[in-house]
Amino acid sequence: MIHIVDIQNACDAQILPSDDLFQLWVNSALNTITTQAFELTIRLVNSDESQHLNKQYRKKDKPTNVLSFPFEVPEGIELNLLGDLVICSSVVEQEASTQNKALFDHWAHMVIHGCLHLVGYDHINDTDANEMEALEIKILAKLSIANPYNI
Repeated sequence: MIHIVDIQNACDAQILPSDDLFQLWVNSALNTITTQAFELTIRLVNSDESQHLNKQYRKKDKPTNVLSFPFEVPEGIELNLLGDLVICSSVVEQEASTQNKALFDHWAHMVIHGCLHLVGYDHINDTDANEMEALEIKILAKLSIANPYNI
């Protein structure tokens, strides 16, 4: 199934994945867990916007790699809008470098991680974290990307 992905580039990064890669990563994540077609937005931002949103919605005054904003469909309305991912390019780049990961492998992980959040997965407790991480590892392996938690 091909999901509709709207990419909004609001960052000044020089090296970003192609729209085709974003599409591949979204499809890989969502097709592993659902047969329903979805639509989502991926907004690529600089650290200032990431920090602002992280502070506003999570009360954490620092930029972060990915924020997920699931769309809450009003009762009685049929809509395939999944939500929005906000990914901070500079944080993703810095983490990839620090963790000695290939840049686009880390991008893939952040997109997949965010998509799983949009459909309800979380990592608040150890049980949920283990389930979510196992699913991420499985999806990434299908893309020939190594386990991101083996750092």
